[in-house]
Amino acid sequence: MPGNRKGDRRERELVNELHDRGFAVMRAPASGSSTDRELPDVLAGNGDVFYAIEAKASNGRPIYLTGEEVEALVYFSQNFGAKPRIGVRFDREEWFFFHPADLYVTDGGNYRVKQETALAEGTDIEELTGGSAQTKLSGD
Repeated sequence: MPGNRKGDRRERELVNELHDRGFAVMRAPASGSSTDRELPDVLAGNGDVFYAIEAKASNGRPIYLTGEEVEALVYFSQNFGAKPRIGVRFDREEWFFFHPADLYVTDGGNYRVKQETALAEGTDIEELTGGSAQTKLSGD
């Protein structure tokens, strides 16, 4: 699927960023390959915290996820013992992360993230990986 090269590149970028912050990271096999179970795009853990991440990139248009995608992520996360997160990246912005419960739900039961919502309310990778939280604590 050449059309998804950008998404793949963004996913690898996210994997590298998490790895650089001390996380063990694994990408799920491409959808439609070896399994018909819905797997999260990225699994990451550092011994203290574990995340199952559904990663979505956009050139600025709102990002939509189906109810099924989000349910599958939550189901997998609960069984695996990971925290479910939706990772979104808009062009020329950083990655931002949301708990599925914090996403806007459309009338049709899909989930939506707008760029301005991501910038205003999303958790950045520093905060996700404990970077900024720790620096705040050491300040006093």
